[in-house]
Amino acid sequence: MELASKLTFEMLGKPFLWEKRIELLHAIQEHGSISKASKVVPMSYKSAWEAVDVMNSLSPEPIVIRETGGKDGGGTTITSYGLTLLENYALLKEEHARFLARLSALTDIESGAFKTIERLAMQVSARNQIQAKIIAIEAENVNTKVFLKLKSGQILVSVITREALENLNIVMDDSVVAIFKSNAVYLSLDPIQNNEENVLQGSVVSIDVDDRNAKVLLDMGKHDMLASVISLDVLNELGLKNGTSLIARVEAKNIMIGK
Repeated sequence: MELASKLTFEMLGKPFLWEKRIELLHAIQEHGSISKASKVVPMSYKSAWEAVDVMNSLSPEPIVIRETGGKDGGGTTITSYGLTLLENYALLKEEHARFLARLSALTDIESGAFKTIERLAMQVSARNQIQAKIIAIEAENVNTKVFLKLKSGQILVSVITREALENLNIVMDDSVVAIFKSNAVYLSLDPIQNNEENVLQGSVVSIDVDDRNAKVLLDMGKHDMLASVISLDVLNELGLKNGTSLIARVEAKNIMIGK
């Protein structure tokens, strides 16, 4: 039996670059098209764009950008920051292979301890994972309000326990990840009320529907993307289409913080 594992890049404690996504980035670099790249990997066109949106949301700088215009009608490009990530990944993958070979020679890989390690490596399933900066902390005896500034400049407020604040060792100016489920995001055309918290502005960039629900993807600016799952009734009531400007609301209690 051989010891093997996948090499994953993390950003702020969250996995955002692993081998499937690296393959996608290389394919985008080669073909300059997300459509062609998704077929090469392979993955669906929708999954490819979702992967790109997640990578750009977690990264401090864009990894992939869309270009419009030109004689070919535009395309998809890896940024210089993204190319540096690919180079670093290739170097680390070589070292990773050497490490695994050495570890296999030194370790009893039949040990049940590896089952425990596998469980500890679980990933978060929440669709919305957005990089943010801590700009204010209001701590009380039990709960704490943490104010998060997104790359777009918009503000989110998360309410976590004081114990969680201390366990995560969260302090001012920390870079963290705001995590919340897509079904916890409520969409509205109503204007923002005075001093209303956890209200984000964005425009619709894609809508996917099934028999009962719709997943709406919003662009909030600066590569901050937000997903919301709503019913078809709500979708029709709001009259949503690509380009529609919307308000997204999220309750503070539904926003987790990762570090």
